[in-house]
Amino acid sequence: MDSSLPLIYLSVLILLLGAAGFAVIRQVLKTRKLESALSRLEKKLQNERGTVEEYYELGSIYLDKKLFAQSIILFQKALKALDAESQNLAPVYNAMGFAYFAQEQYDIAIRNYKEALKLEPNYITALNNLGHTYEKKKLVTQAVETYEEVLKYDPKNDTAKRRSESLRKRLVTSS
Repeated sequence: MDSSLPLIYLSVLILLLGAAGFAVIRQVLKTRKLESALSRLEKKLQNERGTVEEYYELGSIYLDKKLFAQSIILFQKALKALDAESQNLAPVYNAMGFAYFAQEQYDIAIRNYKEALKLEPNYITALNNLGHTYEKKKLVTQAVETYEEVLKYDPKNDTAKRRSESLRKRLVTSS
């Protein structure tokens, strides 16, 4: 029994180190892929006009890097791209709304989320984002209504369930 205990500890340690190594390698590969896409798109868009998808992809990378002002510029370019009329632009408006939200420009964020919802009325992500923005602006009634709309389209949406219940409790205690 005594001789097997160090072997168990060593096995557990090797297993933990293997899991940590796997996680690190996975993160390095993910970052490398993101950086190569960033480099490729930046080079291409410096030299020529891009497509909606290219501007959107680069803008999304900038969002991930928390470069919100630069991402907004790219999303605006996506909206103005030659093929923009034939594209579904709801994700572009949603992403631009998120960038404005991150900069605490809530009114502009709301405008962009609503634009996304005009194009795609059951766009769950935009609805959740709109509800969250209403919350930040302390517009509790509108936030609850928005989350309820999410639940009409997606009754199992955890975010909308959790947030609407929390906000309804706030409404009841403040009345």
